[in-house]
Amino acid sequence: MTSSTDLAALLCSRLCHDLLSPIGALSNGLELLADEKDPDMRQRCFELLEQSARISADKLKFFRLAFGAAGGFGEAVPAREPQALIEGLVAGNERVALEWAVAEATLPKPAVKVLLNLAAIGLDALIRGGTLSIGAEARGGAIELAVRAGGPRVAFDATIGKALDGSLAQHELTGRTAPAHMIHLLAEELGGGVQYALSPDALVMGAVLPNG
Repeated sequence: MTSSTDLAALLCSRLCHDLLSPIGALSNGLELLADEKDPDMRQRCFELLEQSARISADKLKFFRLAFGAAGGFGEAVPAREPQALIEGLVAGNERVALEWAVAEATLPKPAVKVLLNLAAIGLDALIRGGTLSIGAEARGGAIELAVRAGGPRVAFDATIGKALDGSLAQHELTGRTAPAHMIHLLAEELGGGVQYALSPDALVMGAVLPNG
């Protein structure tokens, strides 16, 4: 059994991996700005710095709720919060369109964590662009979550699928598979479940969690 410390370390590795690129771009942009004298090029440097800072902030906000305790929220989170966080991630990829179909005004915090992580997995699968569709509905005392990543070529690591369904060996866990393992554990702890289906042009993931 992977300890909570091991899982936290793997999640931190994933966070650092995702933040390395935009923060590195900030550092490079500042170096260029220090040496650049041309006004047009300096303006371009400022635009790149602004873009990298926005991407970094969006990712930090996303991971705060997807991985962390997110103490600023109670047990119920306004649905507009995960929507804004996912929109922030998608905004960095012009080839991906977002479809949001969540009718509920609020969602339980565990459901939000599962939804955000499934959305991140779906977005990673759209290597050539496509549509990321997000849905959630309260029904019969449960929250049903659905994420579909559809596009011309969907890339999905089989080890992530194993982490989602709980069949991945503990020693095989990495920063890449840790988020999927985390939401599997969370769903199992709550008495719910996570599943997925993969076809050449779509990855569909769903979760059912007790509501309350």
